[in-house]
Amino acid sequence: MNFDGEYGPSTWEWVAEQADVYENSNGQEGNTLRDTGLPIIVMTTMGHRTGLVRKVPLMKVEHEGQYAIVASKGGAVNHPGWYHNLMANSTVLIQDGPEPFETTVRLLSGEERAEWWERSVEAFSPYAEYQEKTDREIPLFITELPN
Repeated sequence: MNFDGEYGPSTWEWVAEQADVYENSNGQEGNTLRDTGLPIIVMTTMGHRTGLVRKVPLMKVEHEGQYAIVASKGGAVNHPGWYHNLMANSTVLIQDGPEPFETTVRLLSGEERAEWWERSVEAFSPYAEYQEKTDREIPLFITELPN
């Protein structure tokens, strides 16, 4: 997939700034969630309505080369905007360090989701609180292993 199109930065200034710092430093800076020290990755999607390239920093939840993509939005009532991008087009770029790689994601359910949810909460404990705050089941995607 071509991710060289027009970039549409997040309307949340800190999100746009962190994605920019991370990408421009090849993952050497801006690689933790604010002052927590917890590692992040940057996911790039294509806007399902706009066609714009979208970038979002996410908590790093990695296991044996796969990454969980947690659509928590802090426990808000609605899914994050990028959730709809993933539902429309499962091809993404993941950057965990200097070089992004292309992969696809799939929505998890059942036992597989439960296993990855546990890993996600272990990596970032506020996910459990976010789930308690909302009636929606927080969507959880997983990246396919790169070839």
